[in-house]
Amino acid sequence: MIFGAFAVVLSLGGCALPLTEGHAPQPAKAILAEGVRCSSSTLSVDTGFVTGALASCSIDEGNRITVAIEPEDEPPINCSPWYAFRVASEPAQDVQLDLTYGTCGHRYWPKFSHDGVTWEYFHSSDVEISSFAGLDRARVRFRTDGKPLFIAGQEIVAPVTYASWLSRLEAHPDVSRFELGRSAQGRAIEGIIVGDPQAREVVVVIGRQHPPEVTGALALFPFVETILSDSSEAAEFRKRFKMVIVPMLNPDGVALGHWRHNTSGVDLNRDWGPFTQPETRLMRDLFEEIGAETNRKLRLFLDFHSTRYDTIYTLTEEQATDPPGLMDAFIADYQARLPGYWVQEEPGHNADSAVAKAWVYERFGVPTATYEIGDETDRELIGKLGNAAAEAMMHVLLKSDAPAN
Repeated sequence: MIFGAFAVVLSLGGCALPLTEGHAPQPAKAILAEGVRCSSSTLSVDTGFVTGALASCSIDEGNRITVAIEPEDEPPINCSPWYAFRVASEPAQDVQLDLTYGTCGHRYWPKFSHDGVTWEYFHSSDVEISSFAGLDRARVRFRTDGKPLFIAGQEIVAPVTYASWLSRLEAHPDVSRFELGRSAQGRAIEGIIVGDPQAREVVVVIGRQHPPEVTGALALFPFVETILSDSSEAAEFRKRFKMVIVPMLNPDGVALGHWRHNTSGVDLNRDWGPFTQPETRLMRDLFEEIGAETNRKLRLFLDFHSTRYDTIYTLTEEQATDPPGLMDAFIADYQARLPGYWVQEEPGHNADSAVAKAWVYERFGVPTATYEIGDETDRELIGKLGNAAAEAMMHVLLKSDAPAN
């Protein structure tokens, strides 16, 4: 992918979303007093906003900023080095920024925003990724305009983004909003029910177990909105199926800018089975409630994530599912809707693994998959992938036989 100064606008359904919970962009002088991590006579770096995170920083008199990116835990659960901070500058000036990685290498191409709504990639000619003194480094050169500039590994999709999105969806007659429960730090874990709440067949979709995996969220938004579209197939699907969608299972990790885990240092997608964390226990209870209803049948589980490339982790042919053959049909239908794009599938299953995909299959015997979007997959393409995945899912489920009484 060639990185240039093209905009990525995080405006779901035409609704511009605020960046953070109560922290709108501020004048440079105001930032100096809030969450400042390092400063010089003309520059400052702060993390005084939701998702803001870095390990340490320094500024020399040559307008060179050094930001260290380190995990919250030792050793790191996963090398997915999230970073988000804000640079304030008075006056406009040329700046050199070094992102240094002592434990894990560079992963996310740096992006910037003036308002937290429109995000752009730094141009490839302004970014140098190298190894320096045994440490990975990304060097970025840019010119400030005297206004605060947000810099992050990915677009910031904060808890308030989800709240705004759910509020808009709630106006749909086939949507009901609910609170699944509270995170370890007391943040609401919200969800929606799409379709007939009394439907016998249930589909469960979750997202954002891992905080920095933003592209999975960018696919989940259009995925859900496609199911709520005015198409005849979507309307038929909502009559037959009940969908339970929990788009952000780890709000603490998202808000605090964690790489991988919640506030207890636990990777939630390695806690399905032990269920040591409040977030995963809430999901276990939701599934067990579905399983306890004699007139209900779980039909499919999807878990949205991000990795370095687009792929779908599915079960192997050895795992019999009910309904049978559903995931093969989904992959084929999904591929047919994306001419010129290769759908990558990676089958696998470990019955002893504590990931959501494995636990749900072992407990209920239904098709399960982890839907992964690449970190730097073109953002317009991500929207198309989310649309196509929803259309394929609806089509194959509607063709499947209803469960016996």
